[in-house]
Amino acid sequence: MIPLDLEHLLTNPDPTNTRPRRNTQTGNPLPNTPTLDDWLWDAAAKAVTKYGRIELTHLIHNTDRTVGARLAGEIARRYADAGLPDDTVRVTFRGSAGQSFGAFCINGMTLILIGEANDYVGKSMAGGAIIVRPPETATWATEENFIIGNTVLYGATGGKLFAAGRAGERFAVRNSGATAVVEGAGDHACEYMTGGTVIVLGETGHNLGAGLTGGYAFVLDRAGTLAARLNKQTQMEPLTHNADHENTVFDLVKEHADVTHSRYARGLLDHWRTTRDLFWRIVPS
Repeated sequence: MIPLDLEHLLTNPDPTNTRPRRNTQTGNPLPNTPTLDDWLWDAAAKAVTKYGRIELTHLIHNTDRTVGARLAGEIARRYADAGLPDDTVRVTFRGSAGQSFGAFCINGMTLILIGEANDYVGKSMAGGAIIVRPPETATWATEENFIIGNTVLYGATGGKLFAAGRAGERFAVRNSGATAVVEGAGDHACEYMTGGTVIVLGETGHNLGAGLTGGYAFVLDRAGTLAARLNKQTQMEPLTHNADHENTVFDLVKEHADVTHSRYARGLLDHWRTTRDLFWRIVPS
């Protein structure tokens, strides 16, 4: 047995015993600098309080986090879960969003991001819409590139998310009511999902549907790799076995193509008789 030398861990950091050894402040002071979330509420306040409509635009950076959360909170404070009519506050951002873009989004909010976003997009989303798409000048294939990060729609209960690109790991984890369309996803997609509708228009990672107990998950399996990547407690059903499901998927893919301007999604619609045969619904065993 080799003895461990703990001297450096046990050394007294203050031999004079004049400095505190525990926290003596009640909390860390809030930053004094205004945030993009503050700007958004200030700009939209009149529309929210007077029940009007407004369209806004602004640049966004990866240091701008939880953009939309304060606005969502103020709407919920006044109108509870009902929120406001669709598109009451419509905001277009350009750039790279920091974590938790659109967190707690609620009815009445439409957040459009032309660029890309980090993790936790739409965290605890309850309503409204989040649209993420690349710039108009982008030339890359959206279905082959990531546009949003990990753990998107964590705990979402409502609303819609459309992203013209791939999502990271744990997409729609604990989703219980949101509707989403993305063009690919990483490992553990639809983990612990209990409700809502998720459509993945491309390749997924491993362990798809772990703990999935409800909702609707549809995956386009062009490469024939889906069966090997499913969680072992799920199974696949062809989309074409249910006309209602096929109509739902078609309508949502069309909405996705319309709002994100995705050429890839538009191509799937143009060849729907072939596309529909590549779709599978994922259900618990």
